[in-house]
Amino acid sequence: MISFRAFVVAAGAALALTSANTTPATAQSSTATEKLNAYVGCINRLSSRAYDSQARYFSWAPKSGPTGKERIIYGLYTIYDTDDCKKSVESANALEPRDATLEEAASAYVSAVTTLGPLLKDADDYYTQENYKDDKMAKGRALHPKLVAAWDAFSAADKSLRAGVDAINDKRKLEALKEIEAKEGKKTRYYVEVIMIDAKRVLRLQDTGKPDIDAITKAVADLETSVKGFEETNAADGGKVSSFFTSNAKSVLVTSKQLMRRIRDKVPYSQGEKMMMQPGSGWMVEGSPARLLRDYNQLVESYNSIAKFGR
Repeated sequence: MISFRAFVVAAGAALALTSANTTPATAQSSTATEKLNAYVGCINRLSSRAYDSQARYFSWAPKSGPTGKERIIYGLYTIYDTDDCKKSVESANALEPRDATLEEAASAYVSAVTTLGPLLKDADDYYTQENYKDDKMAKGRALHPKLVAAWDAFSAADKSLRAGVDAINDKRKLEALKEIEAKEGKKTRYYVEVIMIDAKRVLRLQDTGKPDIDAITKAVADLETSVKGFEETNAADGGKVSSFFTSNAKSVLVTSKQLMRRIRDKVPYSQGEKMMMQPGSGWMVEGSPARLLRDYNQLVESYNSIAKFGR
């Protein structure tokens, strides 16, 4: 299962790419982009670390809470300072166009992450200083339900904010794609955008506890068609788009197929692969969600490098 954080980089990149000029005619578009970028900035800076902290904690602590008898006690991770996120969201929420649902989601995210931050710091100090050796894990047991509740609240707020941002961003991407097709036809720039849309769809479809293999198979096939269309039109266009983008698009396609086959054929991970399926190293496993996330984020980076293509 791919974490929802997989979508953040894409959302941030797409929003940055749609930044408008500050002329009167585009003033609202500019503030809308500023508004969304503030929300995405919080997610990009804080969410991944929050999820990694949770994964680190539960890599050694049982679901019922630590006992002090664990063979290895790793502790957890802290997150970055949340003050900038809080300030940026407060400012963004006052910008036009107003969107009560999205603004509420952003405020809920701030509330959740500012609650989680100090709690993680307290727990990190406790475990880093090995204070559990002095109180027989008493504070660790007391902190456990608070940590679980804070992570649960954060996860819910994070997913809600991402859904709101993605809905707006997806609409923008489709509108932009229609404009490109109307002006230029289905040429290189068109296929670049379609690849980004199709790749994101693959991520979403595989990010569920009960993946729809038929939908995933179709999404992967659509991505393959898009990559092929891009290669053909880019060659006809003199190869204006760098091989870096081409290589990354193919990597996403290959990993998407590998992960699709794992799901379709119910292929289990080997013992060695399971050992590598940890935060920071899961990308080394072929056909894993972490590998797909790594490849997708690299695709976004290459997309950013050609963002002004054809403009």
